[in-house]
Order: sequence, then C-alpha cells, then structure tokens
Amino acid sequence: MTKMRIMVLSDEPCLVLSDAYRPEVLEGIDVIVSCGDLPYDYLSFIATVFRGPVLYVHGNHDAKYKYKPPLGCLSIEDRIYTYKGVRFLGLGGSHRYNGVEWQFTQKEMDKRVRKLWFELCKSKGFDVLVTHSPAFGCYDGADPAHTGFKVFNDLIERYKPKLFLYGHVHLSYGSRPREFVIGNTRCINGYERYIIDLETDD
Repeated sequence: MTKMRIMVLSDEPCLVLSDAYRPEVLEGIDVIVSCGDLPYDYLSFIATVFRGPVLYVHGNHDAKYKYKPPLGCLSIEDRIYTYKGVRFLGLGGSHRYNGVEWQFTQKEMDKRVRKLWFELCKSKGFDVLVTHSPAFGCYDGADPAHTGFKVFNDLIERYKPKLFLYGHVHLSYGSRPREFVIGNTRCINGYERYIIDLETDD
C-alpha cells in the first residue's frame, strides 16, 4: 500500500503559492487539484513551478477560462482522468442562480452524469470525485447559488469513492467543517489550500 499526496485548492488564492511563493510548499506533492473559482494566471503559475499534473474543474466564476484557460493545467470536466492508478472524475459548476456559464439546474447536472454512464462502466467507477459545488444537504447553502447537487450524493452512494473534493462554500462563510464523512468517503472542502494523503493499491 502506497500513498498519493494531493494538494487541493479552491476559491481563494494562497499567498505561499503566488506572491509569497516558497518552493518547499510543493515538496512531496504528487498531484494538485483545483475545485474552481481561481484566477487562470494563479493556476498557470503553479503549473510552471510544479512538476506533476495540475487538474481542474470550473467554478461558477470561471467562464473566462473559455478564452484564457490556465496554461499547463488539465481540465477533467465530464470525464475520468487516471493518474498513477487513481481515477479522478470531474464535474464543475454551481447550481443555477443567474444564468451565466457553468451554472446548472439539478436536472442539467443529472444529464451530465448520465452521459458518463459508459465511461463509468468502463472504468469500474472512480476513486476521487472533484466538483465545485457541494453535495445536497451536506454543508451546502440555503440560497440557490450555494445549493448542492443531489446527483453528487447518488454518485457517492453508488460508487463509494475514497475522496470527494469540492469548494464553493467558503470556510470563511461560517461554521462548516473542513472534512466530514459520507459512508466510507472522505469529503473535503478545498477552500484555499489543503493537503490529503490518499492510500493507493499500487
């Protein structure tokens, strides 16, 4: 049994990875995962100084990525990306509240997941679910913008991934935990920066 060290980022740039960058912050990290709403130049800089993959999904404020995607980074939207035997499934965006890009109704997110049926069967599930929004009723918000998606609950219940990484509901908003558990799945709010060790079978 080995470990993959994952750095998850979301919503708020971290000074030690930008203006006050320190190389030792990235020591021992195997992969970086962005859960959205981060400036493209911030992620692009990280990709230039980090030797592993930088994966990302879109947040509800990332429509600009269409014209200026973060350089050197890899979008995992609507697909399963496998790195060193670990399967990452990406589903970015938030609940629809004002109709701009990367906002979805519950039904629209359901449809995105249904389109992944063949890939999910082929890969026999996934190990890490990466989203911007939380799951429904799991420390999400009462307002439409921060309501979680019910289909994320379904994915966790059916496929039992090891990790669920998300953002959108800032820890600075109030009494929300950094980590909690659904069944055997560790659920982690990646606000700003957080490091996780994932046990792998390799």
